[in-house]
Amino acid sequence: MTQRNDIVDRKDIEMLVDRFYETVREDPLLAPQFAHVEWARHLPTMYNFWSSMMLGEQSYRGNPFQKHVGLPLERQHFNTWIKIFMDIVDGNFRGEKAEEIKKRAQQIAGVFQHRMNLMKETS
Repeated sequence: MTQRNDIVDRKDIEMLVDRFYETVREDPLLAPQFAHVEWARHLPTMYNFWSSMMLGEQSYRGNPFQKHVGLPLERQHFNTWIKIFMDIVDGNFRGEKAEEIKKRAQQIAGVFQHRMNLMKETS
């Protein structure tokens, strides 16, 4: 069994983000949502977002909700996104920061769904 350490630095964040999006790009539900993403720009933005949130960096500037509000997203997209995110974290990390990033991802997904009026949908 491979020992899993906690998230401690930006390299860990980058690995997490890279593995997450590798999986997302292969997912039949989520891949179409990301078909036109400019990865050379998107990945560094996500590294900055999560590094700012989890490591206290001041590298992210932006409004993540605004970037998603016009997309044709449904509750099942968020459910799949969260499942993949949790699986990637759990498969690679263990510790306080790993638990915190999962909690924050769930909170973000909840806020987005609420603001997009997706909370009452059944899936």
